[in-house]
Amino acid sequence: MVTNGVNGTNSAPGKVFLIWGGEGWVAGHLKELLLQQGERVYTTTVRMENRESVMAELDKVQPTHVLNCAGCTGRPNVDWCEDNKEQVIRSNVIGTLNLTDCCFLKNIHCTVFATGCIYAYDAKHPPGGEGYLEADPANFGGSYYSATKSKVEELMTTYSNCLVLRLRMPVSDDLHPRSFVTKISKYDRVVNIPNSNTILHDLLPCAILLASAGDTGIYNFTNPGAISHNEVLTLFKKYIRPDFEWKNFSEEEQSKILKAGRSNCELNSDKLAKRMKDFGVEVKDVYTAYEECFQRMKAKGIK
Repeated sequence: MVTNGVNGTNSAPGKVFLIWGGEGWVAGHLKELLLQQGERVYTTTVRMENRESVMAELDKVQPTHVLNCAGCTGRPNVDWCEDNKEQVIRSNVIGTLNLTDCCFLKNIHCTVFATGCIYAYDAKHPPGGEGYLEADPANFGGSYYSATKSKVEELMTTYSNCLVLRLRMPVSDDLHPRSFVTKISKYDRVVNIPNSNTILHDLLPCAILLASAGDTGIYNFTNPGAISHNEVLTLFKKYIRPDFEWKNFSEEEQSKILKAGRSNCELNSDKLAKRMKDFGVEVKDVYTAYEECFQRMKAKGIK
């Protein structure tokens, strides 16, 4: 049995969510939120690239909304993708397009939790300057992961049923191994570059609002602004580990220990902030969102 279903108590008639990649980190947070909202939600681990299995799963659950949290990011990091390119294509390209296409054929709204790691700072978009808009062409292919993501995003926008949310360096209110804070707190050295971040506590409710409303197209799915690694770790030290220390190194030094390059950029999230105002929701700037995130962690006794 690959599908797990739980029915909420206050769900609107006919509204059914199916989360793909149901055992994943982000998927778990989405499921919890939907259950709290009383929605009918199911999860699945069916491989996206297996068309017959995907169609059978859609026929069985009959969702109105698919939330696609599946895909290969690599373990322990995206360097893994450099040596497993066929598997990356199978999941992140063939699989993602197949699931979106199957949903299209069955008139199901499909939200894809994608990545904003398809850009790099350049002369027009320097640190502290203008952020990348949803319509800007991708300019970062320094990792195989990012190269495939930018190509498949371009194809997905063809589908009239598809909503693409670009997350960057997502952070949860704990020290989960997939959280950006956990990752950089364990590195021997970190680069100190401002980046857009996605604080899941703030933005996953926005994803549900957008999906429920049937929005399509691309959204930069990050808290407004950019925050550097040092600024994040300073807040981490302030609220979570007062004795925490770290060291910096340059991008050039970092590149010597990595197989693939890393995206550093700021995304312009004005489109998201404007749309959320229609729902009476304010999207907090990244520094405020981080501070409140660490305050919640401290209140829970997380160290």
